[in-house]
Amino acid sequence: MNTLIDPFHRTIDYLRLSVTDRCDFRCLYCMSEQMTFLPKKELLTLEELDRLCSTFIGLGVKKLRITGGEPLVRREIMTFFRAMSRHLESGALNELTLTTNGSQLERFAGDLADAGVRRINISLDTLDEEKFAHITRWGRLPQVMRGIDAAQKAGLRIKINTVALKGFNEDELFTLTEWCASRDIDLTFIEVMPMGDLEEDRLDQYWPLSDLRSRIEERYTVTPLAERTGGPARYMRLEETGQKVGLITPLTHNFCESCNRVRVTCTGEIYTCLGQEGKSDLRKPLRASEEDAHLEDAIRAAIALKPKGHDFDYSRQTEGGKMTRHMSHTGG
Repeated sequence: MNTLIDPFHRTIDYLRLSVTDRCDFRCLYCMSEQMTFLPKKELLTLEELDRLCSTFIGLGVKKLRITGGEPLVRREIMTFFRAMSRHLESGALNELTLTTNGSQLERFAGDLADAGVRRINISLDTLDEEKFAHITRWGRLPQVMRGIDAAQKAGLRIKINTVALKGFNEDELFTLTEWCASRDIDLTFIEVMPMGDLEEDRLDQYWPLSDLRSRIEERYTVTPLAERTGGPARYMRLEETGQKVGLITPLTHNFCESCNRVRVTCTGEIYTCLGQEGKSDLRKPLRASEEDAHLEDAIRAAIALKPKGHDFDYSRQTEGGKMTRHMSHTGG
């Protein structure tokens, strides 16, 4: 049977694959400034990533999202995207997409579109150049803006992912919303998650999206949407602008009951829950045999260990359920 079913009868048809732990930014809530990256020999090769993804697709995965780090800094990454396009052409895969910081889109937007990518997520937390430089430590906002222009010119549908950060971008709630509406860009807000041993205090950063939504409802007429795009976001339409706004709320309202996804790192570790430490190794069976049977068995065994949900919790003024690994390690 070419379907992956977890112990709670959820069909797993969405793979988020990190192709590198490296990034050209150092966002305060994601990475330490002096990160120690993995030795290149530990990373799966592009050919191994192809075989891994193709095996998942053979087991019923219909949506493949490429993440990082920053996926577009991986050398020769377009070779991989072009290889994956064969699964779109055959109909085995419904969607090939990526999450990016936008820094490399000016170079790669056209190539991504040619490879069959139709929709991308761009992480962007502020439209203020100085604040952008602060939150990313190394980033330049004009470079990202040129990337967004290039992506729209190439015909890619864009969704902006904004981490809601108390005291940082609260005052840009409507600036961001209206800017996205003016560009016909979708927007999703995300609660900051307790991941990684960072200098920042998560409790100081945490802005619950229940509060953010209340502020939006004071200005706009909000219509909840039943639509889902395969991820954890819940969507609403702002009637005055016609735009779609999503909320990803791992803390104020977890979304585990409908979880259909797993994450695989660039070293072949599979995490069946972003908010649990449990993982399984797929690199060893991948390299142990050129036959896919061992790899398929390892994937099924990992899915059989998928937990019911995560334990993220700030309600007791502590970082409940905190993960020691950085978000860049697992992939966003």
